[in-house]
Amino acid sequence: MDTLVVDHPLVAHKLTTLRDVRTDSPTFRRLTDELVTLLAYEATRDVRVADVTVDTPLMPMTGVQLTRPTPLVVPILRAGLGMLDGMTRLLPTAEVGFLGMARNEETLAPATYADRLPNDLSGRQCYVLDPMLATGGTLAAALRLLVERGADHVTAICLLAAPEGLRALAEKVGEPAATLRVVTAAIDDRLNEKGFILPGLGDAGDRLYGSV
Repeated sequence: MDTLVVDHPLVAHKLTTLRDVRTDSPTFRRLTDELVTLLAYEATRDVRVADVTVDTPLMPMTGVQLTRPTPLVVPILRAGLGMLDGMTRLLPTAEVGFLGMARNEETLAPATYADRLPNDLSGRQCYVLDPMLATGGTLAAALRLLVERGADHVTAICLLAAPEGLRALAEKVGEPAATLRVVTAAIDDRLNEKGFILPGLGDAGDRLYGSV
């Protein structure tokens, strides 16, 4: 499993504002959208393309276009929804599937409550959207599900990751028959006793949509 930390001043600038407790929900949503597009630019460097010939106003030339089957973008509900527009802005032809997974706040174990994904993902590249890679349990379950259905290249895009989560993710997914990557804006210091990333940015879902 590969991990890429996107080292760019605009990424660092937007992430710093996201961390600020004074940032309100509308601003948090806008900056998340902008930050995801920057992360997606790096995450899609391996997107599959094929040569194609087009006619310019002056002469024919060979360029590239995305191959089929098209990539699948999978936001993990609910917080992953806040990353969807930023991702599909860069990949407007991608299909979108939804995966609802919640973490038990006592055991920290993930549970699936919604699955709106194709049953057959053979040969598909998938991009999973989950703001926080904390304990790694939710993301590991999502990646295993995609690989079990045939996906052969899965990239997780996260705003933040914790060292414990990255280690747990590598352990839980083992050696799958697929290429797995994590793309993130930063790897923070550690988790606290409740499984939150420190220094982190708080609960991404609550900051995106408000607490209910």
